[in-house]
Amino acid sequence: MKHAIAAIFAAAMIACTPVAAQTNATRSSPMAVAPLPAMPAPQDVAYPGTLTLDIDATDLDRRIFNIRQRIPVAKAGPLTLVYAEWIPGNHAPRGPIYNYAGLKMTANGKALAWTRDAADVFAFHVDVPKGVKAIDVEAQFLSPLDTAQGPVMMTQEMLRLNWYVGALYPAGHYARRIKFDVSVKLPPGWDYATALETASKNGDWVKFKTDSWETVIDSPLFAGKYMRKFDLDPNGRSRVTLNAMGDTPEQVNPPESVIAVHRELVKQADKLYGARHFNHYDFLLSVSDRLATAGTEHQRSSNNGVNSGYFTAWNTGFVSKDLLAHEYTHSWNGKYRRPAELWTPAYNTPMRAALLWVYEGQTQYWGHVLAARAGFVTKQQALDLIANNAAVYDTRTGRQWRPLVDETMDPVIAARRSLPWQNWQRSEDYYSEGQLIWMDVDTLIREKTQNKKSLDDFAQGFFGVNDGDWGQLTYTRKDLVAALNKLVPMDWEAFFQKRVDEVAVKAPLDGLERGGYRLVYGETPNGVWRDGEVRSKAANLLYSIGLSTDANGRIMLVQWDGPAWKAGLSTSLTITTVNGESFSVEGLKDAVAATKDGKPVELGVRSSQLTKTVKLDYAGGHRYPRLERIAGKPAYIDDILAAK
Repeated sequence: MKHAIAAIFAAAMIACTPVAAQTNATRSSPMAVAPLPAMPAPQDVAYPGTLTLDIDATDLDRRIFNIRQRIPVAKAGPLTLVYAEWIPGNHAPRGPIYNYAGLKMTANGKALAWTRDAADVFAFHVDVPKGVKAIDVEAQFLSPLDTAQGPVMMTQEMLRLNWYVGALYPAGHYARRIKFDVSVKLPPGWDYATALETASKNGDWVKFKTDSWETVIDSPLFAGKYMRKFDLDPNGRSRVTLNAMGDTPEQVNPPESVIAVHRELVKQADKLYGARHFNHYDFLLSVSDRLATAGTEHQRSSNNGVNSGYFTAWNTGFVSKDLLAHEYTHSWNGKYRRPAELWTPAYNTPMRAALLWVYEGQTQYWGHVLAARAGFVTKQQALDLIANNAAVYDTRTGRQWRPLVDETMDPVIAARRSLPWQNWQRSEDYYSEGQLIWMDVDTLIREKTQNKKSLDDFAQGFFGVNDGDWGQLTYTRKDLVAALNKLVPMDWEAFFQKRVDEVAVKAPLDGLERGGYRLVYGETPNGVWRDGEVRSKAANLLYSIGLSTDANGRIMLVQWDGPAWKAGLSTSLTITTVNGESFSVEGLKDAVAATKDGKPVELGVRSSQLTKTVKLDYAGGHRYPRLERIAGKPAYIDDILAAK
């Protein structure tokens, strides 16, 4: 009996333990909430009426764009208005809605209640009352006050205005079927430039001719206190203008010889493509240390921003010399000829970017080639640039796991953030690794045809069609392969699959050797490398000890699995001492040079959390990339870089 009572007591205790309670507990199991109705899909039908967008850009102190819109409506009832999300050229949903504020809607003088869509934050719903013919919208776009908040768009001397920052447009229509009248109020005395055509001026207000939302959003406006305009094609069939604005008048006062180089770019592009897909073209260029740098393509213009020195240090510096050639090429590759999945009917339709290695990669290739052909860079500088680029991908450890095609999604995945381990993570390599792939294609075509055909023929036949058409002509990968097979029959699909779709541990450097050069590493930096270090006052030692630093010793990059990485260094650290002496760029370089004689490199480093000393396991001296001519091989690369 005693044992029976004990057993009953023990069983009762077990039943009261948490384990038993959890076993017998009821678990709530919610069901999914029904999805919200989808946004109206864009239809190729005209929106009734013309929208107006007026932006007052005179609040330079607070850097606020004040916005007024009038949106005509055809009937009462629910209306969905959207703010542009997928901006062409960004390849990602980066519409800056976070700085769109103060939204008010009225009709016939009475306030209208609006509601942001619960699933799509770029969409706003409003009920249009009976008898209302138009909705009036007021808002502000609060542009960044400093770089920590985003790219600076407005300073006391200049501004860059993308119309999409201030506009709502009706959902359910192709952008090309929505008409806009846009106008801007500028600070007194400022000049402006845009691909839009001026309709009228009234005081400080400038009104532009009615155009489609597709054209307006593709036509940013630059305005500034100090602006100069240069005709780059005085005898051409359509106007091409370089519109340059600077922090000071001196920054936009280039000698005629420099403007001649820019004119040569237009000539070389005509020789390459043959056709023009614009009725006029405006290079919009800011030369500034205050306004954000930029590089965005448009079909009839390009948004270009460089630091000071672009003109004033033309012969001694090396400031963005290929930028304009790259963005100009996009008028043909990316804007007129566009991958079908990167063309969207409106700016809230997601883009798919699997062909960015063509859209951006071949543009990167032609940008460098045209810069050399036009004289922005010398032949030796062009070869140095190729060597520096080849070295990046020759040592890109991330290629062990990540195929290039996966990186075409990086504008969405990484959103151009600063990455902790760029060499391993990889990010948007389709630009410059794409450049190497297209050099491979070019030299292969030349080899197979004894230099009678080249990628120039592809460019003219694929991008340079339909002269005078400035709509858009889309293509697929199948179309691309078919065009190459028409030029030189071979298995181009397998060629691209190996280099783009599959993990490619080896960098695509075959085009270098086929073109008459090989990548080598030596103790002396090439000219472009040296000039870059002089400008930045930094130490780029990525191919020796595996790191680069700024002038103050802050580690900027570390090569994954290199000597610095193996010693536990990262971009969170600053070098304070080199072999017991206070850090200096020259001291660090001297220490690396001495490793060839068996002397070690010992670095003192610190961060906010630690201080330590590390010894690098490295004994190879300096390693800088350069191209070495291969005796007896045709110099196809020389032919590629030569002016036509």
